[in-house]
Amino acid sequence: MQLLSIILIGIAANLDNLGISVAYGLKSNRIPIIYNSIISLISMLCAFVSIQLGNFLSHYLTNSAANMIGGILLIGLGVSLIIASLRTLKKEQPQSIAEVKDITLKESILLGFILSFNCLTIGFSAGITGVSALFASISIGLFSFLSVLIGTWIGYRIGNSLFGKYTDIFAGALLIFIGVYEIFI
Repeated sequence: MQLLSIILIGIAANLDNLGISVAYGLKSNRIPIIYNSIISLISMLCAFVSIQLGNFLSHYLTNSAANMIGGILLIGLGVSLIIASLRTLKKEQPQSIAEVKDITLKESILLGFILSFNCLTIGFSAGITGVSALFASISIGLFSFLSVLIGTWIGYRIGNSLFGKYTDIFAGALLIFIGVYEIFI
């Protein structure tokens, strides 16, 4: 029974990762395996710490507060993406829609911490129930890696066929939607 709980915790902690990585794929951003590994490691470490300290920390930071912080960061990222895209569209320089660019190390670390906020809330809950911190953290890290890999692939495929030069605006709107969802749902 605990194995099923550990797998479900890994999946639940990374549903946002899938949506966010689709947004990155829509922008024709590639997340190299090494940076995806960094994102997964950050999620795994944050989950481990939050599970270990879940009982203690849950008295000071509620699940809704952690969702609020993560949601605000995602909304900010989405808004900045839309503003940058609108500035680029104003200049209207022709560019290749399929131009793929890798995210930077700095972006991967920032993204890892933003995505780990969801792991904190799940970690609080898991810590209270007594789930193995080690195995739950490994599950979260593994599913983080897979969801980012699959999400960017899906986003890239959709973005280059449907949205053309407006992919950054759509990706920003998707990040804002996920952020609002985190805050209010």
